[in-house]
Amino acid sequence: MLLWTAIHGSHGIAAAIPREPIAVQIAAGAGVSVFLFRRFLTFLGTLVGASVVVFLVLEVLPGDPALIMLGTEAQADTLAALRKKLGLERPPLERYFDWIGGLVTGSLGMSHTYSVPVANLILERLQVTVPLAAMAITLSTALALALGLYAAARHNRPGDYGVMAFAQLGIAIPGFWFAILLVLLFAVVLGWFSAGGFPGWGDGFWPGFKSLILPASALALAQAAILSRVTRSSVLEVMREDYVRTARAKGLTRRRTLIRHVLRNALIPVVTIMGLQLSNLLTGTIIIESVFHLPGLGRLVFQAISQRDLPVVKDVVVLFAAMVVAINFLVDMLYAAIDPRLRLHDD
Repeated sequence: MLLWTAIHGSHGIAAAIPREPIAVQIAAGAGVSVFLFRRFLTFLGTLVGASVVVFLVLEVLPGDPALIMLGTEAQADTLAALRKKLGLERPPLERYFDWIGGLVTGSLGMSHTYSVPVANLILERLQVTVPLAAMAITLSTALALALGLYAAARHNRPGDYGVMAFAQLGIAIPGFWFAILLVLLFAVVLGWFSAGGFPGWGDGFWPGFKSLILPASALALAQAAILSRVTRSSVLEVMREDYVRTARAKGLTRRRTLIRHVLRNALIPVVTIMGLQLSNLLTGTIIIESVFHLPGLGRLVFQAISQRDLPVVKDVVVLFAAMVVAINFLVDMLYAAIDPRLRLHDD
């Protein structure tokens, strides 16, 4: 490979690789389809397994859901009426398939606390949780990639030490404590943002977006700290490869080498952590939404658990599981796009 590069005078290793034959390209396309199909079947099975576990825990294992919802002081006739309303007198398998059918068709039943369809509650809360998670992962990714590349480019220099100190601090600080600090500084002292609440998107984009800036920043700190360390380590590992030294020896600048040759090959572990972080952001917003009084899914499921609203708990937990499965599937698609070897040699 080094001889090929020296003879043809290409700018980097990518140009030094001969073009693949048509048959190999067709095989690669087939490899992509098989890779994604296998992953889809795996994640579909995971989602079915998660639904079974949720159903067993909430409706089949020892413990009367009606008694849990109404409390131990409930009258026998009241308990019997609620059991009939919930369909608890029917066989568990029949209840499970009815529930799955409702999930597929969007008929999620009624909330016993709010007396409204569960689907309406979830759609309303998704308008807060999804933008909040998207803002947090965008902020953390942009900050982490910049800091990770900066630290790797200045390895064992003051800039590298500064980034590592930030990463240690970000990991050590609890998210809820950082959220409180943000409220004290930017809401109480400076008055730039409100201390909490969500005005809704009906009043315009900016008021809703502004109310999510502080919560997204609180969520992004720890994620950015972890991701910056992973980015730095991955970039440093790739920078030690022979083809990077060859590119530098041919006269490419350090910045161009980092962007053109190093970053893509360092993205596999970075994308892995990003997928895990997005899953954690979607399922771990309970504390932050409580601190900022945001009407999101995290706060909804917390209130449903405390109020024993089991239909809401069951549907929201399965929705979280579906989001995590979908994110992992997207991460695997990114794997295949970043490194073709993964889709051609997948077992």
